[in-house]
Amino acid sequence: MNAPLEIENVGFAYGKKPTLDEIAFTVPEGRCTLLLGPNGAGKTTLFNLITRLFDSPTGRIRIAGFDNRKHPRRALARMGVVFQQPTLDLDLSVLQNLRYHAALHGLGGREARDRIETELERFGLREYRKSKIRSLSGGYRRRVEIARALLHRPTLLLLDEPTVGLDIPSRQALVRHLHQLAREQTIGVLWATHLLDEVAPTDELIVLHKGKVRATGVVAEVIRQTQVETLTEAFQMLTEEKAAWA
Repeated sequence: MNAPLEIENVGFAYGKKPTLDEIAFTVPEGRCTLLLGPNGAGKTTLFNLITRLFDSPTGRIRIAGFDNRKHPRRALARMGVVFQQPTLDLDLSVLQNLRYHAALHGLGGREARDRIETELERFGLREYRKSKIRSLSGGYRRRVEIARALLHRPTLLLLDEPTVGLDIPSRQALVRHLHQLAREQTIGVLWATHLLDEVAPTDELIVLHKGKVRATGVVAEVIRQTQVETLTEAFQMLTEEKAAWA
């Protein structure tokens, strides 16, 4: 069975300045893979390559087995995305935003209605279905964005700093919900963040710094690789300016 996402030796540069250098990893299904890195590490650039906003001059990106350069429509159809910047229409209701997205993916009639109802229930949005997006809190807006990304039943869910701007209770609730979602829906989740408290012990980690993968593995493996005692210490060591891991 094809993995939700396979990245093979992907590179990218803005002009002559390399931003990503020979990036390679795989996102398995049924769990969260956290792309950890400080600001400027290259996380958003990598997401832009996966979603075809940019074109990678080197390497290969496959989504559910489909090369996103050779078969972009098939690859992108199997992916749901929540970008760092909100993309909902503030003047439409929750239901209208979801219906519009369903139509873009060719879903209509009863199938669209059933899937929308499922996601409204899953994310606790049923009572807000007729509310305009601008009336919702940041946490509920994020729920709508994630619900929208799941309507077409993707194999891969991309989350680019999904908790940015949320208050602590909303952020904690969303983190719990996303981990539960990955387990229950058996989809692959690639989640870019710089916040270590969003990491669960069983998560796959990819530590990215200055365009290079510095470490991979579950939390205990990354800690063992760096010969320290905590993930915080490991992350600090791997992202030092003069790190020996480059």
